[in-house]
Parts: sequence; C-alpha cells; structure tokens
Amino acid sequence: MNSKPTYLPFKNGLLILLLVVSGMSFAQTKVEQIEELLNTYQEYGKFNGSVLVSDQGKVIYKKGFGMANMEWDIPNEPNTKHRLGSITKQFTAMLILQLVAEGKLDLNKPITTYLPDYPKTSGDIITSHHLLTHTSGIPNYTSFPKFMEDESRNPYTPEAFLKMFADKPLDFTPGEKFSYSNSGYFLLGVLIEKLSGKSYEQMLQDKIFTPLNMKDTGYDNHADILKNRATGYEKEGGAYVNSRYLDMSIPYAAGSMYSTVEDLYKWDQALYTTSLLPQKYMTLYFKPFIPAFGNAHYAYGWGVGYSKIGKSKDSIYAIGHGGGINGFNTSISRTTSNKSLVVLLNNTGGAPLDNITTAIRGIMHGKAYDMPKKSVADAVLAVIEDKGIDAGITHYNTIKDSENYSLSETEMNAIGYQLIGADKVEDANKIFQLIVKEFPKSSNAYDSLGESFMKLEKNDLAIKNYRKSVVLNPNNQNAITFLKELGDDVSDLVKEVKVSNAILDTYIGKYELQPGFILTVTRDGNQLKTQATGQSIIDVFPKSENEFYLKVVDAQLVFNKNDAGNIGSVTLFQGGREMEGKRIE
Repeated sequence: MNSKPTYLPFKNGLLILLLVVSGMSFAQTKVEQIEELLNTYQEYGKFNGSVLVSDQGKVIYKKGFGMANMEWDIPNEPNTKHRLGSITKQFTAMLILQLVAEGKLDLNKPITTYLPDYPKTSGDIITSHHLLTHTSGIPNYTSFPKFMEDESRNPYTPEAFLKMFADKPLDFTPGEKFSYSNSGYFLLGVLIEKLSGKSYEQMLQDKIFTPLNMKDTGYDNHADILKNRATGYEKEGGAYVNSRYLDMSIPYAAGSMYSTVEDLYKWDQALYTTSLLPQKYMTLYFKPFIPAFGNAHYAYGWGVGYSKIGKSKDSIYAIGHGGGINGFNTSISRTTSNKSLVVLLNNTGGAPLDNITTAIRGIMHGKAYDMPKKSVADAVLAVIEDKGIDAGITHYNTIKDSENYSLSETEMNAIGYQLIGADKVEDANKIFQLIVKEFPKSSNAYDSLGESFMKLEKNDLAIKNYRKSVVLNPNNQNAITFLKELGDDVSDLVKEVKVSNAILDTYIGKYELQPGFILTVTRDGNQLKTQATGQSIIDVFPKSENEFYLKVVDAQLVFNKNDAGNIGSVTLFQGGREMEGKRIE
C-alpha cells in the first residue's frame, strides 16, 4: 500500500503486469485484514457504524457495520448520516478563519470588539484565538451540574443560550492553560453569525458544504426529514436503548452537524488544497498551539501530534478529532505524509475508536496490530446485573488477566458511574476500589473513589482519596474544590515547591519517548520547559525534586537516575498509563 514500485532500467510487458497483479494482491490483503478487524469489533459489541479508509488520497475501504435503525433492521452503509458531535468544531474553526481571511475578524482582539454586549469582565480579555484553542477559561456548559437533565431538551436561540455561561467567573486567566470547553465554540458560532449577518447553519452551507458538494452533510435539525439518518443508541446494562433526546440548538457550533464517511472524505481531500482558504491560513489552521490530550496538541478545531502505528514503536504525525453526542461517537484521523484517512462514525456510543484507528494504521503500514478482545467491564457488568456486585467482583478477578479480555480503566470507571446513576453507590464504591488497585498511578481513579466516599458520607475516606488524586496530579482542580467543600485544609497541597537550578540542569537534554518522537527539556531561568517533536514549548512545575507536572493537561514527568547516578530517562504519566523515554542527549 505505502510501498513504491522499483523503477527498472528496461521495459517488459510481462514484468509490468506482474507488478500490477502483485500490487492488487497486496492491497486486497490489507482490505481483508481491515474487514476481519472490524467484523471482530462488531462481534464483540464494540463497533456499530460506518467506516472509510483512504491511502495516498484514494479510498481503499468503505463499509457499514451493524444497524442504523435497530427497530426496522436497517443496516449502516457508507452513505448513512451520523451525528458528528465535536468533529463539528473543525468546521466552525474553518468559518472563523474564512472571516479572518476576509478581514472581518482579528484573532487577537478581545471578543467584545465584535460582541459589545458580552460581559466586559471576561470579554475584554478573551480573544477568538483563546476560544479556538480551548484556553479561554470559560466554564464548559455541558459540565454544569444537572445540565443534561434540566436543559438539554429545551430549544434556545444562540443569544439566549449565551446567558448560561457568559456571566460565570472564568475558571482561569485566558491563555493560562488548556481546558476543553464547548462554551468557547458555542461563542464562536455567535461571532460567525454577528460578523456574517447569516445563521451559522447557512454559513456552513454557503461556505463549505455547497462548494465541496457535500450533499449529505448539514446542521442536524430534529424536525428535518433526512434520508438515511442513523438513530443513536446507548448501552444500558447489556442491551441497547434509544439515546435521550437532545435539542440541537444546544450543541450548536460545538457539535450540531451530521455527515457521512463519504462526505468527510470530500472534506479531507479539500483540506489538501486552497479551495476554502489561502495557504497561509491553512497553515495556521493546523498549527499546534497548546498541549491537549495524550501526545496531541490542539490547533484550531483539531488535535495534532504523533500517533501510534499498530503495536509497533513507530508513530506518524496525525491530524484528527473525536466527537461524542447522545448515542453517537465519531473519529476522523488524517495523516498528511501519505494522504491517508480513517473515518469512524459509530451510532451506539462509547466505541473504542482510537484503538480501531491505531490498528487500521498498523494494517496500512504492514505492522503488527492488536485485534479486539472481549471487554472485562462489559462481562463484569452483565454478572453484576444478573447476580449482584459480589459475584461481579469474583468474575472480575477471574478474567482481568486473561488474554481473551481487555481491561480498560475508562470502561470500568463508566460502570461505577452507571451504578451511581442507579443509586447503587456502595456497589460503585467497590468498583472504584478495584480500579485504584489496578491503576494506582491514575489521579482520576482516586478522584472517582473519593467522590463515591463523599456520596456515602464517609468524609474522612473521601478526603484521603481526593488528596491522593491531587498528589498524583497537582493540577486536579476538581479534587481541590471538593476538598475545600469537605472542610479540608489544602494549603499543603497547593504550596510552591522549589528546585535549584543546579538540579534542573541535570534534567536538560533530549528523551526519546517513541521513535521519532523526542521530548526536549530546557531551562529558562528557574523555569523548566519541555517541547515534544512538532509541538510547542510548555512549562512544567515541580511537585518534588524529580517529579514535575503540567498545568495545561493532566500529565506528570518523573526523571529517573541510572546505575551511575545520572539522569538516564524520563517517564511520562498520563491517563493511567506511563511511557518511558531514554535520554539520547
């Protein structure tokens, strides 16, 4: 697939024919592997949706799996329309940059320049750049207590909905750190309407969909009759149920679109051209600005950074984004070095799309890759529902180390919160204790356990676990907030740790986390800084002499000494996982 034929110094019709047949066979093998991979994911209940894969700009695979509508047994197809969720953000960002290119918007001017009625306390210090990069500090409205229960079914005009968050205090000073905020992208939609004089929906149609002939893409109005529209489902226990109704005026410019895998391929191809934006703005569109999640930095509506290729240690620079909205989760991943694309649109919520994408990349590059395994969490939940929590825990201990099952902290955590939602907090607490035991370096695991103890009114244990969460991640503001509510003195947790410049100098160097993915450590005064390959420079802060944390994202670095007593490696801790990089300079 990615190999180029060897050019020979002579022509021979038979030889050329053999090369062509060989190439076809090679491609077919890749397609068969992708087919087997996705069939297995579907068999294990981990994927139900539409897929498209392209390489060198050409579609090599597209297919639907499972049902678009379970009531009528209507299968998913490549032309099935799925809600996109946050993939919408890259389209919002494109509209914003088009306004910039037209001279109607300056990314670095305060938003009150264009929205004079927005509260000046925050609006005078927030820019469009902050909104695009999730660094505005505006609280995320989808995280407000009981928001989804109380407000998500109600229709709003954009101007009316702004009042949900416009007057709230900022979570931090704009530009200080990354914090994913749907509120910021909602506000970008209002800016688009204000500066264009058209609705956000009409701007999408006029400026992107019509020019690119994306006839199966649009703003998902509930009242519209859409042919080939998928229904969204969610798991409730071991069965699927229809997802809850969501009025699409709520996600708006942060997540309101629907599309097909075929139309998203048209979008991908257009992004290699200047048909939508002049080149200097296309470059700006994909520029990595701030650390966000995993190894990725956030650009304008995209995550950019190095991603794994199958099970190998190799990685490739990728541009992508995921989406999640009632009953749907989605992913688009572009690797521009070989013009490849993987689009996954799933209509049962919660599919492991990152794992699927990584495996498909492995197939495309001829590398080993992981086949899906049965979910420990799914199996345990089935036993809990049938025989109770104790039987579920017994089953967990039986299968958690089995080669036939995969154990995911995220999936197990979801069981805990599902049990909390069913008012079974004692059972949830037992699940969270299992997670902490299995993932003892995960700040989130202790945070969840602390929350369950707090709900059980066991405040001493809640404080203990929230404190552990903050020790693992000093930037966990959620845990600090609850500790304060519980009456705990957090002064010792937020105190400043100082490390001498002499010791900081021992950490300066380059560390290889993955082949081609280097973490460079430098010092500016008494501030230690890091920069990953292709990404921006960020500050790291000490929580002990050799342990440092990032404020912009939940991650920590630990510098390790070798047998000679010198710093020989650094370990990155993030999301319950760890990655060690050997010092190479």
